[in-house]
Amino acid sequence: MVGIGPGRLDDMTFRAVNALKDSEIVVGYKLYLDLIADIIPGKTTYSSGMRREIDRARKAVDEAIAGKTVSIISSGDPGIYGMAGLVLEIISELNCNVDVEVIPGIPSANAAAALLGAPLMHDHAVISLSDLLTPWESIENRLELAARGDFIIALYNPMSKNRDWQIKKAVDIFLKYKPSSTCVGIVKNASREDESIVLTTLDKTLSNDIDMKTIIIIGNTTTFVFKKFMITKRGYKLAGTD
Repeated sequence: MVGIGPGRLDDMTFRAVNALKDSEIVVGYKLYLDLIADIIPGKTTYSSGMRREIDRARKAVDEAIAGKTVSIISSGDPGIYGMAGLVLEIISELNCNVDVEVIPGIPSANAAAALLGAPLMHDHAVISLSDLLTPWESIENRLELAARGDFIIALYNPMSKNRDWQIKKAVDIFLKYKPSSTCVGIVKNASREDESIVLTTLDKTLSNDIDMKTIIIIGNTTTFVFKKFMITKRGYKLAGTD
């Protein structure tokens, strides 16, 4: 299982690139295969669309059982909303003996945070707003607890064409516990074409362009903006400060 990071080839690890080059078959969502096309010319590939993750995972496992060297790719890190867990579930279900390696990648939240500056410098929670695999009641509870705990919060999958109310509900929850002036960073297409970065406040979050390729980072009570940077204080006592 290979994490290809946020999208740029120079954000991939040497280990990930070498694993792909050494593979006979590369399995993944078509968009992600396109991102690494320059690394895998001539390789046998297998792709399928969104919500076909089980098909891709089973294909990868079947080919590995047949003796092939297979890479199944995830954007970001394969163990964070990626394919690693599903592949390992299938392997355990089949109780089969295949050599398995999980190769980490830069998670999308980290890529977005780096573009914003240093917003994740203290305790933070990462929450997906997609309720396709998780009941909304569970997501809502996690949003409430994270907001009450003054966590920095990174939101994955905030909005799609068919899911536009979840982000509105999330912002309403945050406004119950966080000031409307709380710093918010919105990063779309991190490290890809059409990358965009917006610094705003919690009360103005919904006026921005948001989709499934967007990561939203909501600061805590110490987060501030200086020039183009979103910064969360770690707690160091600087000279001249109380």
